[in-house]
Amino acid sequence: MITITLPDNSKRIYNDGITPMDVAKDISEGFARNVISAKFNDVTVETSTTLHQNGNLTLYTWKDKEGKKAFWHSSAHVLAQALEELYPGVKLWVGPAIENGFYYDVDLGEGVISEKDFKSIENKMIEIARGKHDFNMRNVSKADAMSFYRGKNEYKVDLIDKLEDGTISFCDHSTFTDLCRGGHIPNTGIIKAVKILSVAGAYYKGDENNKQLTRVYGISFPKQKELTEYLHLLEEAKKRDHRKLGKELELFTFSQKVGQGLPLWLPKGAALRERLENFLKAAQKKAGYEMVVTPHIGSKELYVTSGHYAKYGEDSFQPITTPAEGEEFLLKPMNCPHHCEIYNSKPFSYKELPKRFAEFGTVYRYEQSGELHGLTRVRGFTQDDAHIFCTPDQLDTEFKEVIDLVLYVFGSLGFEDFTAQVSLRDPKKPEKYIGDEVNWQKAEDAILNAAKDKGLNYVVETGEAAFYGPKLDFMVKDALGRQWQLGTIQVDYTLPERFDLTYKGSDNEMHRPVMIHRAPFGSMERFIAILLEHTAGNFPLWLMPDQAMVISVSEKYEKYAQKVLNLLENAEIRALADNRNETVGKKIREAELAKIPYMVIVGEQEEKNQTINVRKHGGEDLGVLSISNFENLINKEVKESLKTFK
Repeated sequence: MITITLPDNSKRIYNDGITPMDVAKDISEGFARNVISAKFNDVTVETSTTLHQNGNLTLYTWKDKEGKKAFWHSSAHVLAQALEELYPGVKLWVGPAIENGFYYDVDLGEGVISEKDFKSIENKMIEIARGKHDFNMRNVSKADAMSFYRGKNEYKVDLIDKLEDGTISFCDHSTFTDLCRGGHIPNTGIIKAVKILSVAGAYYKGDENNKQLTRVYGISFPKQKELTEYLHLLEEAKKRDHRKLGKELELFTFSQKVGQGLPLWLPKGAALRERLENFLKAAQKKAGYEMVVTPHIGSKELYVTSGHYAKYGEDSFQPITTPAEGEEFLLKPMNCPHHCEIYNSKPFSYKELPKRFAEFGTVYRYEQSGELHGLTRVRGFTQDDAHIFCTPDQLDTEFKEVIDLVLYVFGSLGFEDFTAQVSLRDPKKPEKYIGDEVNWQKAEDAILNAAKDKGLNYVVETGEAAFYGPKLDFMVKDALGRQWQLGTIQVDYTLPERFDLTYKGSDNEMHRPVMIHRAPFGSMERFIAILLEHTAGNFPLWLMPDQAMVISVSEKYEKYAQKVLNLLENAEIRALADNRNETVGKKIREAELAKIPYMVIVGEQEEKNQTINVRKHGGEDLGVLSISNFENLINKEVKESLKTFK
């Protein structure tokens, strides 16, 4: 007999050889009908895998992240089979599940897949799925695996060559076999709806010196209704695409002459950034931060000391050499080493801590050209970075106060649906991290305790820590239900060691401070991109580039329109005037497209009574108001949307 422990810590005793699906049926036949994946002792297994020892079992449905992963991984197998049947001679490489759906990289030889072929691929996949073929795993020897693919698929042969004998398995369904580690739904029949989303080029092994393969992206669902809803969201996402809105609202642009991944901020975008910076600077000042400025480059040795060069050197811009022999600089990939040296510029006593250094510092990372995407993935970006140097006794209070700051930022910008993610190291891969075990444990405990004490809705993700310390990431859902990682807070005992940071304690001995890294926005570029898509360009009123448009009904009322404009500007309301010789209807339509929150219309009656006629973005008519009442309305809305910090 074996003992199975379920996620609620309840224990059930079964005969040796029970399967996860048997356990699901024992819990409830209705529940079992929805189970599509399982993990046993933290290892992904098939629902048909026989269990022969005591252990922890987790059963997943479509609603679970792991369930979707198995569903989409299985769908990638079905896609591969469909491609083999439709394109004889196609060579498969890899086909993983991704955040939304799956893809398969294939070598089509002389063949080509275009959008006109999507429907035939979808139809073939549904035809295969309706066969309700079981997914069956089997272990194979390295020799047999090589024999199966040799002479037919050099990509799989290369994969197998790097695997150890005894760790290789195949997955069979229908007439199709693929090299696979496992993690499938019970059978293809669960797949009810499929959509091929796009095709793209993808270099073999991600190396641009290798052959370019074809990457086919798809998504699948257990119900047609869910696919329909997803496609609707995709259409909404296209309308909200920050690249499209950024161009329409004249916020930013890119230039091939300047370089890929290097955004150029236009006047309205620069003003938007400045307002965001000033908003955070004001909160930081209240919280005791001091602003610092560091250069855009640093000596290579600085990043060797910090460990960034060893971890990220290959992904950074290459060193800048100078006429001096052996002298090398790097474009700054991180601000933290510079801030460590600022701390090191003078001695500190425990009475002077914590020190909180903040900077809107621009950093540079050489992202692959194929991974660049608008403002969300760039090569040069500005972090709202700060580093707090404190005593171990101050760590808990400081960490919680940073959480308060992040929540203030989210509240003022309309991000209300979020989950905190405690990102810990992977104990099975110690080579990924620097620092000693004791300090890592202290740092992880500090974050977990702070998350609990602040009452955050949080999850724990093992293996997602930074290389120098664990972190608390804030995963925000936008208006379309998409999840983004925005603010981050990290506890670091390692860099203070590497930079030999010290302070004099009450015992007159030298001690090591703890370092907190934090960035509520993350990066200005990515944050603005996500905010653009979340709000569809309708920012909170306090942040809008232009808050009102004064529209004269004809040229006769230009002087009054200018008077209204001056009064609004004197009240620090950002306004423009449209006195063109165009119809009022056209002016309103263009103001709507420009996302102007309020349209202030003036004509004969308004001039006579020294009033204005106000129309809100979206069509709501607020009627005739005095100018002072309109100013009060604007100021009240700004005050309500801009939360008070402390």
